Amino acid sequence: MAASGLLEPILVTGGTGMVGQNLREHPALSGARLLMPGRAELDLRDAAAVRAYMQLHRPATVIHAAGKVGGIQANMRDPAGFLIENLDLGRNVITAAVEAGASVVLNLASSCIYPRDRTTLLREEDLLTGPLEPTNEGYALAKIAVLKLAAYLDAASEATSLKSVIPCNLFGRHDNFKPASSHLLPAIIQKVHGAIQTGAESVEIWGDGTARREFLFATDFADAVVHCLQNFDAMPDLMNIGLGFDYSINEYYQTVADVLGYAGGFHHDLDRPVGMARKVVDVSRLDAMGWKPRHDLKQAVGLTYEFFLRSAV
Repeated sequence: MAASGLLEPILVTGGTGMVGQNLREHPALSGARLLMPGRAELDLRDAAAVRAYMQLHRPATVIHAAGKVGGIQANMRDPAGFLIENLDLGRNVITAAVEAGASVVLNLASSCIYPRDRTTLLREEDLLTGPLEPTNEGYALAKIAVLKLAAYLDAASEATSLKSVIPCNLFGRHDNFKPASSHLLPAIIQKVHGAIQTGAESVEIWGDGTARREFLFATDFADAVVHCLQNFDAMPDLMNIGLGFDYSINEYYQTVADVLGYAGGFHHDLDRPVGMARKVVDVSRLDAMGWKPRHDLKQAVGLTYEFFLRSAV
């Protein structure tokens, strides 16, 4: 079923996480009937509880943003946990949404689902055409399975339209700054801030710093999600959301240092894992929908650091 516009009520799973909180703060959702249950209210791992919640509240729109996430260390330490929990969450939410008669389901995947050996822009057509990156394989397998489930249910359902977006890496306000589980940019911010506080002359970088990554500001990602919902009938069934360009790890460290005012140097630990050499998504489908991000990297780092100082220090 084709649908466009912000159909309410809107259920956002993972509403207490970074994506959910940035959606809550989006101007277009101000005053909207938002359902954002935390784990204490709704454990998404409990299929019966999810089904009962959906039947009670009957959301017209479901944005599945919940997930067990983490950086390289966390993914390598617990691949089974990342696979099982993300598979359970996706299956429970998506099947219950269809059973409850939701009009629109937008599933959030991840660019780590793409093959590891690509050096060109990652296109939606590249999915399942090569081996995955071993350092986050469990997480990626779960995201692929949930994405396919959404596609199968979309083909079978007359009442519910299900589509998926594939975000690049995200960072921003409401991010996780815990050293053992944070992603690259919040980890860099935490490390550089710590170096400033302690007067450290150098900050460690894993690997040689030449690996490249694409990071989109979470505020901009929330804006892209709203744009998709407002134009859902025109949106492709599967679409990347990102910048279409990337920076090296060294460049991210230097940008954070510049924004935070750190005058020290950097040193590299060449024995640490670094993941894929490059991972940047093709945004041709997104461009065709007429959406562009509003913040450059320095602006986004500055706003993220302001949030870090207010909430994480």
